[in-house]
Amino acid sequence: MKSIDVTAIGELLIDFTENGISEQGNPVLEVNPGGAPCNVLSMLSRLGRKTAFVGKVGDDMFGRQLRQAISEAGIETKGLVTDTLVNTTLAFVHTKPDGDREFSFYRNPGADMMLSPEELDKSLIEGCRIFHFGSLSMTHEQCRAATKKAIDLSENAGALLSFDPNLRAPLWESLDEARRQISYGMQHCHILKISDNEIQWFTGIDDFDKGIEYLQEKYGIPMILLSMGKDGSRAYANGLRVEVPGFTVKTIETTGAGDTFYACILNYVLEHKLDIRSLNEIELREMLTFANAAAAIVTTRKGALRVMPDRKEVENLIKGV
Repeated sequence: MKSIDVTAIGELLIDFTENGISEQGNPVLEVNPGGAPCNVLSMLSRLGRKTAFVGKVGDDMFGRQLRQAISEAGIETKGLVTDTLVNTTLAFVHTKPDGDREFSFYRNPGADMMLSPEELDKSLIEGCRIFHFGSLSMTHEQCRAATKKAIDLSENAGALLSFDPNLRAPLWESLDEARRQISYGMQHCHILKISDNEIQWFTGIDDFDKGIEYLQEKYGIPMILLSMGKDGSRAYANGLRVEVPGFTVKTIETTGAGDTFYACILNYVLEHKLDIRSLNEIELREMLTFANAAAAIVTTRKGALRVMPDRKEVENLIKGV
């Protein structure tokens, strides 16, 4: 019997986000815990799921803060390794007027890149129902080897594999290398979450449906989720295509919205005993509606990992409360 609902591997970093102007006229930056995999786990923990993280931070004030933050979020930290030589990865986030973001990364190297296959906690990987990964842990040779070993371990243990490419172009040596590694992830996942701009980039096809069809034919992924920002989302599974519009809210920033959305998808899959091939149109619509609402709530808050909504908040938005 597996004891962990979702284990994730990948980046855990500090997001420096804009938070006003100082008396001297300088931008004030707030230190926020960040990294897509732990954002996903944080929301899952809010929904009552047992979660665990595998990754690496530096032996510095930021690494200690991150360990404390994910522990407070209810995420198992025994798979989080500390690097004594390389500092914690930092990201500086500029928010545009429409709430979208630009990133500047300090990661050459960063501690998250330095996770090695030998440092993996196998019990967390082999003991989970869903194993979740992204592409940022495949940008460099060492963390790539660790990620691919973790994928092998989880596959052999019978887990459902979940993949979010989460493309961050500046972190790759080339976009050709990014495409190769993201293709590897697609070959090994049962559930894929991909954004509107990512599918157009990866497939070279402007039409979303045709792009998804290309992925389904090439990789045979049982369930694909397409996130379209404020326009909502689509689910492609079991020969069905279901689209649900987004919720209108007062957006402050979009950090973590896609991660929140995806966490709710994974929670729904867990509720249905991991049987993604049996979900019907009504269930897929219910799944997307809840996920869209949760994502919308996060866009009204600064940061992500520490401000995930609970189930009641999401249900109230859906009901119009």
